[in-house]
Amino acid sequence: MKMGLVGLGKMGGNMARRLRRHDVEVVGVNRSADVTHELAAETGMVAAESVEAMVVALPAPRVVWLMLPAGETTEQHIDELADLLDAGDIIVDGANSWYKDSMRRAQALADRGIAFVDAGVSGGIWGLENGYALMVGGDSQPVAHITPLLKALAPDNGWLHCGPCGSGHYVKMIHNGIEYGMMQAYAEGFALMRAREDFNLDLAAVAESWRHGSVVRSWLLDLTADFLANDQSLEGVESYVADSGEGRWTVLESVEQGVPAPVMSLALMMRFASQGKNDFSDKMLAMMRKGFGGHAVKPKE
Repeated sequence: MKMGLVGLGKMGGNMARRLRRHDVEVVGVNRSADVTHELAAETGMVAAESVEAMVVALPAPRVVWLMLPAGETTEQHIDELADLLDAGDIIVDGANSWYKDSMRRAQALADRGIAFVDAGVSGGIWGLENGYALMVGGDSQPVAHITPLLKALAPDNGWLHCGPCGSGHYVKMIHNGIEYGMMQAYAEGFALMRAREDFNLDLAAVAESWRHGSVVRSWLLDLTADFLANDQSLEGVESYVADSGEGRWTVLESVEQGVPAPVMSLALMMRFASQGKNDFSDKMLAMMRKGFGGHAVKPKE
């Protein structure tokens, strides 16, 4: 099978490598031509100088998979492809796009006879070796057509046709919301153990023991055990945690549906707090305590 791949960064580049290992013919294009040619030399991928050149190199029905930042960049490339592709061709969006954007894009492309598949992708930098979890939304015919690609990218039983267009990115959005909650719970638990100084707990040993038989074992715990084995103080790490659009979208979805999601919501709020967005409210609290109780306010150093 032959397909086009737009975006050859950390995720897209490794996906190209995995596809080539499964003998999928890939025509790749990237914003940086150097990256494209280096990956082509390494994998045997065909390097395209532009999106238009990539489309020309593909047989009908063309399959173009996008691995680009969600939002405006993805939108621009879909608009460009809509003018280059023909009826019957397929666009797959592998970004963490908002599911309502995917539903809108699917309808706009359907009006031109172009199929759209939204593919939530999980696996990070480990996907090359372990495979990617794929959550796919779209009509049955285009999904069936790209199934060889899904099987090449995913481990056994690691991909799912979730439902109609938008459902793949919806499931991935919820996946990331759950991820927020799991990470926050691990972080709080290990912080509590570290604070109990009289026990002198070996956090790396705790994490390692939990990996074997515990009900809280997971890949996140595996990663935690790895970095704690090298450094338990984490003093060289800034206490700043970025948040993705998917965490925010998950919390907004819970509000729209009226479905309680307190764990995921609070995990998102904690990320905001780590970014210094809690600083002013903390100052307000300090001043209110001073106002009603005469409590001292710690001066800024």
